[in-house]
Amino acid sequence: MTPESPVPYRLTRVGVVMTPEPGNADEAEGVLNPASGRGPDGELYLLPRLVAEGNVSRVGLARVVVEDGIPVSVEREGVVLEPDRGWERGADNAGTEDPRTTWIEALGLHVMTYVAYGPLGPRTAVAVSDDLREWRRLGPALFRYQDDLDMDLNLFHNKDTVFFPETVTAPDGSEAFAVLHRPMWDLGETKAGQGVRVPAGIEDERQSIWISYVPVASVREDLANLALWGQHRFVAGPAFPFEAVKIGGGPPPLRIPEGWLVLHHGVTGVIDSAFSQQQKVNYAAGALILDADDPSRVIARTPEPLLAPETDDERSGIVPNVVFPTAIEEIDGRHFVFYGMADSKIGVALLERTD
Repeated sequence: MTPESPVPYRLTRVGVVMTPEPGNADEAEGVLNPASGRGPDGELYLLPRLVAEGNVSRVGLARVVVEDGIPVSVEREGVVLEPDRGWERGADNAGTEDPRTTWIEALGLHVMTYVAYGPLGPRTAVAVSDDLREWRRLGPALFRYQDDLDMDLNLFHNKDTVFFPETVTAPDGSEAFAVLHRPMWDLGETKAGQGVRVPAGIEDERQSIWISYVPVASVREDLANLALWGQHRFVAGPAFPFEAVKIGGGPPPLRIPEGWLVLHHGVTGVIDSAFSQQQKVNYAAGALILDADDPSRVIARTPEPLLAPETDDERSGIVPNVVFPTAIEEIDGRHFVFYGMADSKIGVALLERTD
């Protein structure tokens, strides 16, 4: 395979599994972009982003109802994370947004990355749980300084972060946990007049997918080190028309025979301020395959989207024209992808091989 070769997978819509509950104040502005996981009871759960009036987000818990091997709906079980820490709230904003959860067997824990919408804007944070219900915050993700980048990654807003489910070999040869993330290079969003700044060696200023690593040994010494990321590497930037504005990661990478399958979103249109609910964009789902031994290396990617906003639920909502994949789960031997629909509802699609 080459980076431009087809990825042998397709997505086929199955239906809508979650819509805002009438009268539920926590869901007044939508349910979307869920994380997922299996609880100790063996049941499949979604952890949806619940958006209240004023764009205040919480993370909920909902058991997935499966009929004849197909996820068809959910049963709500409350809120498991909300912006009740000072760094998750600003003077006029607050949120614990867009969770991604990965079961990491080496830790025996679900690891959540989420966006804390705090005083300076969106910032990635990490939390862990053994049951999906009680979450222990490890705090904001911190990026170790790397002199060859000539830049402190802690300066930038960062979103679309997700851990790999298995350990990998880091660039320095150590056994490590790996995490994908997407730095946002416009410092003008934090301090007016600073403009766009990129690390040394990066010529494309568009937002792209990066990878960082956490030594397993350091996490065994102190679990809090899971929020201290290093050995940062560029992975993939916009390459095809459906990704013209930016790309970002989606669900936890899925191990496949060729390497790691990473579903991602590609964006076209016009981006307003990072603090706005966008109205002039189009989000579609594509895929990358990363090398099994070196997940910073792309070995294949989709030149066309696997799923683009075409249905009424995907084209009309709080942010129209959005397909935003955030979770993959296996049900009765088949993989299903859960995705945000126009920042308002949650859909599900079947992921299948095409060869």
